Amino acid sequence: MVIAIDAVTQSVPSSRRRWTVLAICASAMFLVGLDTTIVNVALPQIGKGLDADTRGLEWVVNAYTVTLASLLITSGALADRIGRRRIFLTGLILFGAATLACAVAPTLGTLIAARVVQGAGASMLSPVALAIVVNTMPDPAERAKAIGVWASVFGLSMAVGPVTGGMLIAVAGWRAVFWGTVPLVLVAIVAVRMYVPESRGQRARQVDVPGQVLLAMFLGAAIWVLVQGPVIGWGSLPAVAGYIVTVSAFAGFISVELRRAEPLMDLGLFRRPNFTGAVVGAVAVFVALNVTLLLSTLYFQQVRGWAPLNAGAIVLPLATGAALCAPLSGMLVSRIGPRIPLAIAGVFTLLGGVCMTALGNDTTYVTVLAAYVLIGIGFGFANAPITNTAISGLPADRAGVAAGTTSTARQLGSAVGIAIAGGLAAGASPFDLADVIRPGWLVVGLCGLLLLLVAYSSTRRQHPIDFASHSARADTDRSAGR
Repeated sequence: MVIAIDAVTQSVPSSRRRWTVLAICASAMFLVGLDTTIVNVALPQIGKGLDADTRGLEWVVNAYTVTLASLLITSGALADRIGRRRIFLTGLILFGAATLACAVAPTLGTLIAARVVQGAGASMLSPVALAIVVNTMPDPAERAKAIGVWASVFGLSMAVGPVTGGMLIAVAGWRAVFWGTVPLVLVAIVAVRMYVPESRGQRARQVDVPGQVLLAMFLGAAIWVLVQGPVIGWGSLPAVAGYIVTVSAFAGFISVELRRAEPLMDLGLFRRPNFTGAVVGAVAVFVALNVTLLLSTLYFQQVRGWAPLNAGAIVLPLATGAALCAPLSGMLVSRIGPRIPLAIAGVFTLLGGVCMTALGNDTTYVTVLAAYVLIGIGFGFANAPITNTAISGLPADRAGVAAGTTSTARQLGSAVGIAIAGGLAAGASPFDLADVIRPGWLVVGLCGLLLLLVAYSSTRRQHPIDFASHSARADTDRSAGR
């Protein structure tokens, strides 16, 4: 990898302390991933308890993911500037307080508002935790192993969310999916204060407020159009207004970022095929995962009439495949580069999506379980090469921003996946649901194809970028008004 250790680090911690820091940070990341998917299995019960339809329930999930995606890069930049440990602790406290608010929310609007705050807290955990890990482990080989473990934990958290949610709902109702997280947050806060060292970027960066506002506008408007389009009509006046806001915000974001000395996102990095591929791959992987998890939840609870516990447990093969394959993927990436693991991820995701297109009202469980195993293997193999490739392509003193870029792509993929799945399932009767959601499984297969294209275009090994020359050229271009 190309990342160096920040100058502010005074000494290298012992091996035991380094891996303790990894365990703590990975545990916090587990909470972020868990809360992205654990609510999926609870949506039917939340709908009954708060009298909400499918469109409203989509925002219970997307209020979290859109906020998380919007703020990730800024949180990483703030952490590099004022201290990663400090921002990490702030994120844990905010996340925990919002989780409590979710658990006692009396109305759908209150729950969605609390999920927004929860997403803001989570944005301070995801990129910052990985930056802490990268800074703590100076040895490239050890760091590669750590990223493999990181990818495994994160993948496992996303996959076991429905299982955990089903268990908690069976015991104490849908509010338990939030109550159950609070003790874990408290333990994480204590552990961070005891073991995690403070670190910063080598150079303090200014926060790009205009870029942050425009990014949030773009993501929010884009997801709103995807969620509301099937209801209001894709050619209706509100939809057209949504298109205009989306395009205008995106164009404004690009314009602002190209002109700022310290942009929120260095758009010049997208000229590098490996970095662009990592971002595209991250979106594809999480679109596939979230389409699979939400459609599975709706199918088994509405078509098959299963309890939430059973509907969550059926995806255990997916979680198992992800957990077992992520470390193997990390080892392969460190030895032979990202191409082969990404290709494996693409093939298995494609096969899993194709397999699920056969899903009907009376499909055998063998077919479903086989599809989950395939998709789980694909998900497990995808995360390590994506994370490794993206982090290797960014400068050492911007580790928080580096992690935030791919994390933003992941959460964008999650939000798009939820919007696609919800749009397909909204208004469908239990008898028709299996047929109506079939295009969703084709989307999963197409995501696998996209991963194959990313693997084909990626290089075998990463090569360092001369960021000093890159920055100098960018400054020259800005001075010349290009």
